[in-house]
Amino acid sequence: IILCGYGEFLMTLFADNDLVLSMGMFRAFRLARIVRLMRLLRKTRALRELQKLVTMMATCLKALVWSSVFCFFIMSVWAMFMVEVVHPIINESGLFDDCVQCQTAAGSVMNANLLLFKTVIAGDSWGLIAVPVIQAYPATAFIFIGSQVTLVFGVLNLIVAVVVDTFAEARQRDILNLAEELEYDFEKDRKFLQKVFDRMDA
Repeated sequence: IILCGYGEFLMTLFADNDLVLSMGMFRAFRLARIVRLMRLLRKTRALRELQKLVTMMATCLKALVWSSVFCFFIMSVWAMFMVEVVHPIINESGLFDDCVQCQTAAGSVMNANLLLFKTVIAGDSWGLIAVPVIQAYPATAFIFIGSQVTLVFGVLNLIVAVVVDTFAEARQRDILNLAEELEYDFEKDRKFLQKVFDRMDA
């Protein structure tokens, strides 16, 4: 990996750009070589936590994808409410005459999704649209607070629970890794007991 990096650096210094672009396979080769680092993770006990993180990410990738789809679906339901209820209020109230982005924030389902993601999930700019609309029309609090409760306290916590449960199931099925951990713990305990017995004999 390092030699490929140096080779590509030297080629950018001394060769023309067309040749460097045609030799882009060096980058792909370096990326492919990174996979070999996974063997190092499995063999090195000092990187045990990093190995667990990588394993958890790999096993939970499918659950994360479907969780994102589910979150987008729930967010789209609230976005439809925003388009039907909040968007006419924003246009008719005159609260946002000087803000073009605020007027189009709930104009379509995708724009409302972006608004919900920004305000509810990311927690950004609550005071820009949500607070003025709620103060002027308190009934709209049902949409903003309802989306907050269902998305943040419901869906996101559910995603965390599913990811943890998926990793726990994958860990129970990974008999080889469990056997290696048990063997490592046994060896560690044996060495500790050997030290204790050596001190007693001395």
